[in-house]
Amino acid sequence: MAKLVFGMNQSLDGYVDHMAFAPGPALFRHFIREAEQQAGSVYGSRMYEIMRYWDDEHPEWGADEQAFAAAWRKQPKWVVSRSLTSVGPNASLVADDLEGAMRRLKAERDGEIEVAGPELAHSLTGLGLIDEYRIYLHPVVVGHGKPYFAGPRPPLRLVAHDLIAEDVIRLTYVPA
Repeated sequence: MAKLVFGMNQSLDGYVDHMAFAPGPALFRHFIREAEQQAGSVYGSRMYEIMRYWDDEHPEWGADEQAFAAAWRKQPKWVVSRSLTSVGPNASLVADDLEGAMRRLKAERDGEIEVAGPELAHSLTGLGLIDEYRIYLHPVVVGHGKPYFAGPRPPLRLVAHDLIAEDVIRLTYVPA
């Protein structure tokens, strides 16, 4: 049975604004390893559109960017959207029955499936479907952006904390 994992970079003040801060080289390599091991990813439409960047080749990319793009392209993706009518390579559209689709996905797959985007995570949290939350805490304060938790914080229990990069701590929580 697959496990749905919501993990994102977060500022000290609780925001996931990817334009305000980005992972350094050590954290990016960590994300490459994560992407290589994941059984897939579930995206909301906005986050999927951002991540589609990795579908195209960019001549300025170094080895790390090439490795991440290869891992991202290889894994299956499910895009939750009522507005999109089509999705890119290795992606499937989930237009309705979010709960049924995610329960089937968890039952039919093995491994970790990334959940990307706070609004999608909020919906899945409300359905009791997120198995683990990973906060990659950065030492920055941005004062704006999307909060990691799009709604009330669910009751959580800390199960691990790891120094991932010289200045980034991963906090791992499960539903309490």
